[in-house]
Amino acid sequence: MPLASIIDFVALAAIWGASFLFMRLAVGDFGVVCTAAVRVTIASLFLLPLMLFKGHAAAFRQHWWKVCLVGLLNSGLPFLLFAFALLSITTGLSAILNATVPLFGALVAWSWLNDRPAGSRVLGLVVGFAGVAALAWDKASFKPDAVSGIAPAWAVLACLAATVCYAFAASATKRFLTGLPPLMTATGSQIGAALALVIPALWLRPVHMPGAQAWLALLVLGVLCTGVAYILYFRLIEQAGPSRALAVTFAIPVFAILYGALFLGERVTPWMLACGAVVVLGTALSTGLLKMPRLRPAA
Repeated sequence: MPLASIIDFVALAAIWGASFLFMRLAVGDFGVVCTAAVRVTIASLFLLPLMLFKGHAAAFRQHWWKVCLVGLLNSGLPFLLFAFALLSITTGLSAILNATVPLFGALVAWSWLNDRPAGSRVLGLVVGFAGVAALAWDKASFKPDAVSGIAPAWAVLACLAATVCYAFAASATKRFLTGLPPLMTATGSQIGAALALVIPALWLRPVHMPGAQAWLALLVLGVLCTGVAYILYFRLIEQAGPSRALAVTFAIPVFAILYGALFLGERVTPWMLACGAVVVLGTALSTGLLKMPRLRPAA
């Protein structure tokens, strides 16, 4: 991988790892719905001039409804679900659960697009879901959290539901949006998510004006963790290929756990790290990034 691509890879993992930290800082003041809505609105305002400058307005007008629908699955619903989850579980745990996206992506592609995994990829699905099950079991309590009032088990289920949304969005993108400009798809998806969330956000707006820290967190979320991250991601796909770009999912929990421990004082348990390693191993196998060695027959 070229040095420029390595820099983009590390930067993207660091940025997306930070998104869990900034969501955690914003959701307490803004609430779940407004956190997601303001994030995608800021991202839309950041990306729209870039899309227009690149001359993709005509493509967006032609395919707007498909792009916006994918945006609801790829941004609107997942951002809502992760914001909800971060009210009661740590940023590191949320990021580890987010690393299951390729696992669910493989299952959705298998059932919807007949993209059947074989060999080590099937083993990877089994290993990955075993890691998720072990991690979720450790947080399987439905007893409400003392601070948020939300049971950790519901938060874990919300994270997994978000990854399923990402999985369906990936297959929908492959089926309906192939060949369209990536910047137009990224911008349109944020616009679609913003339009879907604007009315619920107005209805559930905060009673009190959020503080400066929450506003700054959402600004960083929208511009850096969504807008700039999309640009880096699509550039990485172009320069290094989709398989290597997908591997960024494995590095995100490393940064998220580090940020959570440094800035939020979150506790990282050995069990969380062990289950996270199993999830990453299973995901690497299921996506084909890691393959089991073939045994040669004896002479």
